[in-house]
Amino acid sequence: MTEVPSDAVVVGMTGASGAPIAVAVVRALHAAGVPVHLIASEAGQVVLREECQLTIDDLRAQVTTVLGEKEFTARVASGSTPTRGMVIVPCSSNTLAKLAHGMADTLITRAAHVHLKERRPLILVPRETPLSVFTLRNMTALTEAGATMLIASPPYYLRAKTVDELVGYLAGKVLDHLHVPHTLYRGWRSDEGSV
Repeated sequence: MTEVPSDAVVVGMTGASGAPIAVAVVRALHAAGVPVHLIASEAGQVVLREECQLTIDDLRAQVTTVLGEKEFTARVASGSTPTRGMVIVPCSSNTLAKLAHGMADTLITRAAHVHLKERRPLILVPRETPLSVFTLRNMTALTEAGATMLIASPPYYLRAKTVDELVGYLAGKVLDHLHVPHTLYRGWRSDEGSV
């Protein structure tokens, strides 16, 4: 069984739009020397192919371990395995609903519940609009349980010229909440005049 370094980040990818953000997060963590344990659902892998023309195999060189969503005996499914935190990016409404109602039927949801109960960072990156009342209630419940809801909403004050710049900003916000230094975006600077 693979050891999980205490500074490792667990990255879950589920079946919502936003796979480019997940790829940017994985690459930035790798560049920062942070071990990554990647879990992608079947639907997450479909979205990765559709949005990025990539497969999980294309990311293997940048992660420590690739885990299947049914590998319930993986170390990251146990609270006795310390990590720096976990991010689910993109996080589908279905995954939000499962987490909000205590379901742990995949390795992604099990590992997420471990992070909640151990009071470790759990960052959820949904990309959905408009939001149903059910999704809003699930987000509230998860925020109350200790998760960070990092909506995939780019800022316009950056005056981004490309989609990659917007993706980089969102990936950078994830790294901010994991306390991993990066240069993915430059924050607001009031000395540059009004926008």
